[in-house]
Amino acid sequence: MSEKIVVSSHHGALRLLINRPEKKNALDREMYRALIATLEAAAGDDAVRAVVFAGAGGNFSAGNDLADFRDFAASAETFPALAFIRAAAAFDKPLVAAVTGDAVGVGTTLLFHCDLVYASPDARFKMPFIDLALPPEGGASLLVPQRFGMARASQYLLLGDGFDGEEALRLGLVNRVAPPDAVLELAMDAAIRLATKPAQALRMARRLMRGEPKDILARIDAEAALFAKALTSPEARERFSAFFASRSG
Repeated sequence: MSEKIVVSSHHGALRLLINRPEKKNALDREMYRALIATLEAAAGDDAVRAVVFAGAGGNFSAGNDLADFRDFAASAETFPALAFIRAAAAFDKPLVAAVTGDAVGVGTTLLFHCDLVYASPDARFKMPFIDLALPPEGGASLLVPQRFGMARASQYLLLGDGFDGEEALRLGLVNRVAPPDAVLELAMDAAIRLATKPAQALRMARRLMRGEPKDILARIDAEAALFAKALTSPEARERFSAFFASRSG
């Protein structure tokens, strides 16, 4: 297992700690593969009753490592970012998240696939896909309007506005806000509580609440096809060139 993803087990709750704090926990191919492998193993392990996502060093995740996007354009079907979000969407056990600091791009869209989310009031959520000349990903084009309503979805997907933990609570993305040093404990306590529940009943309840995974998986795949096409567009190349120029400068 990659040291960038630290896995630990706590009374039936499996914690996946994104551990790349020097990059604000931006996810690269190696990290995606580690997350996918862990979810696949957890799906077949009766001892794992719930999974918790958290980030090290004060941030949840700055989203995709942008240097990997060139590979997504070349092989959207096999790029591990797509496989990871599909694995999360299809996972049939409870998913919980503890969010502090930045939650950008997939760092936010992943949360729509979680059952419970806890965040600090000053957590920073942002889905800046349009600003990079890209469409939404991770099922966001379906799930954000469902959760937020069309007006707020347009604000946060089309305008690309950011929002904090308090607004995430009002929008229904977050269950509770707490000081940064208490967020992970809240998430772990909730996951351990879930781990004590009857597993089959939990699975049935989640399926009834969420519907069949095939619908969201179909939207994820449709987004991915458009995402790969958009990456080769002149406007995306311009935006990415400007981004990397600013980083090198």
